[in-house]
Amino acid sequence: MEIRQGEQLVEKAGQNFILSPHKAAFWIEESILLVADVHLGKETHFRKGGLAVPGHVLYSNLEKLDHLVNDFPVKRLIFLGDLFHSRYNDAWQPFSAWMHGWPDVSFELVLGNHDILDKRLYAGANMKVHKEPYEWEGIFLSHHPMEEIEKGYNFYGHIHPGVAFEGPAKQYLKLPCFLLGEQAGILPAFGQFTGLAMVQPTSQDRVFVIGDEKVIALS
Repeated sequence: MEIRQGEQLVEKAGQNFILSPHKAAFWIEESILLVADVHLGKETHFRKGGLAVPGHVLYSNLEKLDHLVNDFPVKRLIFLGDLFHSRYNDAWQPFSAWMHGWPDVSFELVLGNHDILDKRLYAGANMKVHKEPYEWEGIFLSHHPMEEIEKGYNFYGHIHPGVAFEGPAKQYLKLPCFLLGEQAGILPAFGQFTGLAMVQPTSQDRVFVIGDEKVIALS
């Protein structure tokens, strides 16, 4: 499969994954798109609490998902937890309608700590739900990191990983990243308005920063 400009190809447990600047990973052999921490409805949840949050966040997220499903031959789209931010709100219906617009794609969710919606909503949207960790062909998919990994590889979310860079005038730039260790890798938070947690890579980790619509490998 051709790797486009701005993407990075990595191999884990004998499988190949394309890291996309749209904050997702595409599993080539299985035609599976992995997305973590969308936090749909977060802006609506915060506005109800009296905070001024932009109203375009939901549709921006759906537009990015559209790009990904168009860019890759996706058969399955698996969300690695925290798909919806909190209780049901008016963000669910546009998202459900968006899923129905892709009848040839299987939409699946590995449950995270924020996924507290009534299971009937997932069923009504034809979304499959998995408890973590969900294993497929030696790859373990979860929201939280697995405590032990005897074999295979674990992709997870939850952390919202980022790295910080300091400029010559002591200005700081914070960017989201993929952090891939020897046995487990963290996907960046897909959703806008999710924040970043600064990570401290070890010498065995590979860090891929997302910036300027590119995935850039750091030495």
